[in-house]
Amino acid sequence: MKTLIVDDEKLALSRLKRLLNDEKITDIVECNNPIEAIKEAAKSRFDIAFLDISMPQMDGLELANTLLQINPNIFIIFQTAYEEHALKAFSSGGIDYLLKPISNETVKKSLQKVFKYAKKENDKKIIAKRGNKIYLINIEDIYYIKADLDEVIIRIKEADAYLRKKIGDMEELLKDKNFFRIHRSYIVNIDKIKSMQSVEQSKLEISFEGIDDVVTSSKDGAKEFRQSLEKRSL
Repeated sequence: MKTLIVDDEKLALSRLKRLLNDEKITDIVECNNPIEAIKEAAKSRFDIAFLDISMPQMDGLELANTLLQINPNIFIIFQTAYEEHALKAFSSGGIDYLLKPISNETVKKSLQKVFKYAKKENDKKIIAKRGNKIYLINIEDIYYIKADLDEVIIRIKEADAYLRKKIGDMEELLKDKNFFRIHRSYIVNIDKIKSMQSVEQSKLEISFEGIDDVVTSSKDGAKEFRQSLEKRSL
């Protein structure tokens, strides 16, 4: 779960980073001013942003508005020393606010709220893991899904992430999306395909835009996929 933390106080940044690390959130970018934060948000897609409200140049409420314009799906959590800012925090698109001094308990509760909201949007996002890292994945960012015993491997540009589901469950979840099961072990995102070529036994070898991976269909999967593509072109 890629996280942005913004505070003009270095000690506050260090403390929040340590508390997030305690909750296994390790993919963190720190910024000590809003301008730097906007530049980082333009370069990378963040899942969560922890924003101090009182900062020079631009306050956290204004910064939240800019970050939401860049990425409407980002979860905003504010930090403030003043309880009266809470109403403004929620009206500015925040899902929670932390009253300073923050603690392990308050950080944990905010993260639980993120997961709760994420589950409500499970048609848009999938939560998967790799080691201690948690990824909040947009469905359109998936290249392909591979069966792996009682889990699936979800291939996104940044990594392979693991989810404890059967590939049949994923096929059902994605049935109304632009995905196709080309093999008992593979589901591919049609929108991510760069090229296809026939290989032995009329199977298809599929390459993707932006990654070097190649996935091979089964013979029956290739036949069904070709028929599906033909129907789409009619």
